[in-house]
Amino acid sequence: MSDIEKMKLDALWMRKRILGLALKSGSSGSHLGGSLSLVEILTALYNAVKISKDENRDRVILSKGHGALALYTVLELKGIMTAELVDTFETNGTHLFAHASRDVEHGIEFSGGSLGLGISYAIGVALACKTKGLNNHIYVIVGDGECNEGIFWEAIMTAHKFELDNMTIIVDNNGLQADGFTKEIVDMSPMDAKFEAFGLKTMTIDGHDMEAISNALIIREQGKPVAIIANTIKGKGISFMENEAAWHHGVLNQKKYDKAMEELA
Repeated sequence: MSDIEKMKLDALWMRKRILGLALKSGSSGSHLGGSLSLVEILTALYNAVKISKDENRDRVILSKGHGALALYTVLELKGIMTAELVDTFETNGTHLFAHASRDVEHGIEFSGGSLGLGISYAIGVALACKTKGLNNHIYVIVGDGECNEGIFWEAIMTAHKFELDNMTIIVDNNGLQADGFTKEIVDMSPMDAKFEAFGLKTMTIDGHDMEAISNALIIREQGKPVAIIANTIKGKGISFMENEAAWHHGVLNQKKYDKAMEELA
């Protein structure tokens, strides 16, 4: 079995696990739409990163904090979290919330929440690692709606200023945010031109194409951060969730869960 085929099977497992956890929790904090759009990105990313707990480790920083459920499932897949721990998602007494709380022991590098903060934090980490001469790479995942934030573009200017070529920004460009279609709220197009204007090495890919993601993740350019605009579908894989803003916070019941699992079978 090739790496790509294995990653596709892993992505399928993640989608099923996400649905099961969302049903069990009964919580709108599952953020199903935005978690499902991330699955291929996270699967390919965690196939590429150096996973460890030492200072020289790669960092994956989820600035798009509401994708936490997808992060927990990939950390379980990679053996960084146990199934027993992940099963506590959104239950009383848990440490696994709708937005992840920093816990390096379990692979969580950043406490997600207010959008725009993760990209700023990631730039600080990348600058610190570069200053120390560490041989690692910093990956930060942001949402397209998050790109509406002014703090986001201040951060991008800083990444360019310090020539952070040890950093890759991945935009989960699923076209929707909590209030509706991103294009109707604040139109970010052409997004690639914006990143290029800020001095980043930029590419646009299909964010559900495992090979395209894997190839993009290894691209580097001396003196420049990299921006990958990954075009995705919110709620990917589940017909009644795809491109539906309601599934930003939608709650899964047994009937809908059964239908979704049939579609993934």
